[in-house]
Amino acid sequence: MTTLIPAQAAPLKPLTVPHDAPETRLGAHLLPGGEATRFRVWTTTATQVQARVDGHLYPMTDLGNGFFETVLPIGAGARYLFVLDGRELPDPYARFLPDGVHGEAEVDHPDTYQWQNTDWKGIALNECVFYELHVGTFTPEGTYRAAQDRLPYLKELGITAVQMMPLAAYDGERGWGYDGAAMYAPHAPYGRPEELMAFIDAAHGLGLGVFLDVVYNHFGPAGNYLPSYSPSYFTERFSSAWGMGLDYAEAHMRRYVTGNALMWLDEYRFDGLRLDATAAMQDDSPLHILQELAQEVHALGGTHLLLAEDHRNEPALVLEDGLDGIWVDDFHHEVRVTLTGEQEGYYGGFQGSAAELAQVIKRGWKYEGQFWDVTGEEHARGKSSDGLEAPSFVYCIQNHDQIGNRAVGDRLHQHAKVSLQQFRGASTLLLTLPMTPLLFQGQEWAAETPFPFFSDHSGELGHLVTEGRKKEFAYFSDFEHLEVPDPQARSTFESAKLDWTEKGGGEHARTLNLYKTLLKLRRDDPVLQDRSRQYLSAGSGGEVLWVRQKNPAGERLLLWNVGKTAVKLGGLRLPHPLPTRVVLHSEQTDGPPTTLTSLPAGEAVVLGDV
Repeated sequence: MTTLIPAQAAPLKPLTVPHDAPETRLGAHLLPGGEATRFRVWTTTATQVQARVDGHLYPMTDLGNGFFETVLPIGAGARYLFVLDGRELPDPYARFLPDGVHGEAEVDHPDTYQWQNTDWKGIALNECVFYELHVGTFTPEGTYRAAQDRLPYLKELGITAVQMMPLAAYDGERGWGYDGAAMYAPHAPYGRPEELMAFIDAAHGLGLGVFLDVVYNHFGPAGNYLPSYSPSYFTERFSSAWGMGLDYAEAHMRRYVTGNALMWLDEYRFDGLRLDATAAMQDDSPLHILQELAQEVHALGGTHLLLAEDHRNEPALVLEDGLDGIWVDDFHHEVRVTLTGEQEGYYGGFQGSAAELAQVIKRGWKYEGQFWDVTGEEHARGKSSDGLEAPSFVYCIQNHDQIGNRAVGDRLHQHAKVSLQQFRGASTLLLTLPMTPLLFQGQEWAAETPFPFFSDHSGELGHLVTEGRKKEFAYFSDFEHLEVPDPQARSTFESAKLDWTEKGGGEHARTLNLYKTLLKLRRDDPVLQDRSRQYLSAGSGGEVLWVRQKNPAGERLLLWNVGKTAVKLGGLRLPHPLPTRVVLHSEQTDGPPTTLTSLPAGEAVVLGDV
């Protein structure tokens, strides 16, 4: 029950302190010393605003132009929300929402955590091997603390950068995180903000970078209270599959986005951000929001990276907008079509073969302006990649989308047409290319646990999400003839939790050993250490893909047999002689490499000079 305390009985009196530019920071912020908190609101929908703090209401002073403010002598841990013309609303700028996006916020003290590894300087993109993980399913506990305990394992594996799926608070307890509604508040079920800081600090202490997936193109369908404060945060000039567009030309929405990015990088000390679906970040401002993000992030000092998830094959994202890299779909799609023969949905734009793979590797991506006529779209797609270096292309053979967008969330090696030999061959290709590789949790041991889509929306919204997913992927036949796990069922979420006992035996251990060997080779081999495209060439001999890296340090030649029968190496027609030394064989990593005369189906080999 909310009580409005009479002035003579009020336990707290508003303090009078100089205030900085009122549009710079909204929400609740501790003042220096930690003994008082400034509460600030901007709204175009209310004329009277109050702060409800620990059950008591306090009037906020009208500063003009929609700004309201009060400063109260309270510290970290107080619970609050705002009351606009009598309507109680959560704070969309909250730094922590312990009871979820519909509840009270907690005044957060950003200096609560004492950092230990303060000499960490960041990580360059050409040193990154990304490991994408979802905090809720990475461990049985599904918390930052439990994930932190696994960091030494990732270090031993050879990972250099952890890529965390979105952490911004979203509706419900469980979900992928792409339905974020309160962007400044880490999702409470994973742990407290200082526990997230401890995770990042521990990673830095091990020499691991930490990156965060952020969603600045839409808000989730529940828990977004920004429109209640002002509808001008959004616009009908743009729209997306998720609803009305964000109005980046509106100063407060623009600062909501850029301020959020700076918070993660400065206060939480993330090393970079992966920007979700940048093609949907439509902006008609003189300075595009992506360019401003790049400018502000790189002005922080140190090494902070911005990566775009973008299917358009637009080099301007790096060359003009100032981002550092792009998640490239074409490589994944060509690998998958080569191995499975799938041609449904967006796979219809890819043919699959050793020759097609070679073309993608040579050019960085497949589409450089060719016509795209798939899933109802008709347009030219992509531009020349000539201005980009290899690290700016982030490659994978699976990620959260490419697993989770399948009917049952099955992984690449679980496909009926993909053998473990083929999976290990694809892994060898991925980790020996100069492009930046990304692994998805459990990939390194060919985990059997799926990663289906899951969410936790209540009532009719939950039903609509379930039905909407079926419609979204109607062009994949699996969504028709397979029983799609109910995204709303807790069992669907539980099924995605990694089974860490798998990795110790059989083919799982064999695959894990290959990944360790590959990542050590990538790190230590003097030829593969070079990340320049100028030394990279690729082609095919029948059903064998070859990738050559020849630089001043020497030569390495990868051969991957994507066909169904063994191929004699002596019979291959290549534009250059075969090196004689076996550096690595995808099916033999537990002893000295042997001389090969033939390459069995699905297997890969790396040959080198002396």
